[in-house]
Amino acid sequence: MSNEELKSELVALHPSLVFEEGGEWLNMVIEPSELIPFAEKIRSADHLFFDYLFCLTCVDWKTHLTMVYHFSSTKYRHTIVLKSKLDRNNPEIETLCRIWKTAEFHEREVFELFGVKFLHHPDLRNLILPDVWNGFPLRKDYEDAVNMIKL
Repeated sequence: MSNEELKSELVALHPSLVFEEGGEWLNMVIEPSELIPFAEKIRSADHLFFDYLFCLTCVDWKTHLTMVYHFSSTKYRHTIVLKSKLDRNNPEIETLCRIWKTAEFHEREVFELFGVKFLHHPDLRNLILPDVWNGFPLRKDYEDAVNMIKL
């Protein structure tokens, strides 16, 4: 399926999608409140079959955070990128763990390094940093007193 055909299929499933132009894969923006219904549709639709969440990360834009999800179909070999803008002061979004099990680990990493709270996550805790760690090392306002890193 070409990107244009894929775009038409996705808009039919979720008319409020906003597409970003450019890039090899289709890039879409969705409201955090619409993430779960859309994710369930793209996972269960036989003609799309997005069965693989292969990357989940966050970007700090100083004014807000953006969650970035990469989905692929192992059956049809198409890939999409889904983005969702979060409030920097209270970044939270629903977990995708019950739809894609691989999200569990990646969401814990984003929680630890960016401070994003994944609602209804089964085990939201730090992976590497001690529980007493202050701050979120991948945020642009993070100050490391020992290494004096300032972005």
